[in-house]
Amino acid sequence: MAPAGDREGYWGPPTSTLDWCEENYVVSYYIAEFWNTVSNLIFILPPIYGAIQSYRDGLEKRYIIAYLCVAAVGLGSWCFHMTLKYEMQLLDELPMIYSCCMFVYCLYECFKYKKAVNYPLLFLLIAYSIGVTIVYLNWKQPVFHQVMYGTLVAVLVLRSVYIVLWVYPWLRGLGYTSLTVFLLGFFLWNVDNIFCDKLRELRERLPPLVSVVTQFHAWWHIFTGLGSYLHILFSLYSRTLFLKYRPKVKFLFGIWPILLVESTKKQ
Repeated sequence: MAPAGDREGYWGPPTSTLDWCEENYVVSYYIAEFWNTVSNLIFILPPIYGAIQSYRDGLEKRYIIAYLCVAAVGLGSWCFHMTLKYEMQLLDELPMIYSCCMFVYCLYECFKYKKAVNYPLLFLLIAYSIGVTIVYLNWKQPVFHQVMYGTLVAVLVLRSVYIVLWVYPWLRGLGYTSLTVFLLGFFLWNVDNIFCDKLRELRERLPPLVSVVTQFHAWWHIFTGLGSYLHILFSLYSRTLFLKYRPKVKFLFGIWPILLVESTKKQ
């Protein structure tokens, strides 16, 4: 959003409607926004692991799809920030809508019997996705996308609050952690947008390894990637409790939370 400090690179001039605060092609000639690109690994690797674990546990396919949707957002965002091309921007932003719709379906269907399909909700979410896609392809206004995405997030927050207040109060820790982490990322996203000029000036005075800490859009990726992953854990925990399985949150390598569920394939 501030052109000073940008360089020319492999992918040529940006064609996207957004160019974020990280200086272009400063770290690598082949990656437009290096830190905004590599920070997407948190969107890609943990959800793929989660999808594999859910498949092994015999869990419902919609949760496997939810994990893979997050990974798709990460891959699209990687391509967008690497190239700053409009087509890659769509590959980032539209899957954000689709994945949130998947989250909504999973969370609102937590307390239904197995193999039940809510066709009205499914139709509504598909129509929402198609409608947003058609409008956004014809009206290249990022604010429209942000409002549509924010609407879905608000729907998820309301349902999550209902669950932790009235259904499973003992899941408040997981539910509120997911929300807090996501909101922290959103706060840093705004700081990166509003104070971009000042952040760029600050980076010029800091050592390279220290200036990386001021790449707040990359932090947005990290926190929203973690928040999205934790949200799926929360949704999946609620679902498996309703189905009377025995879910447990454990930490991979003592750091990363994963949900282990008694395998359902034998049932």
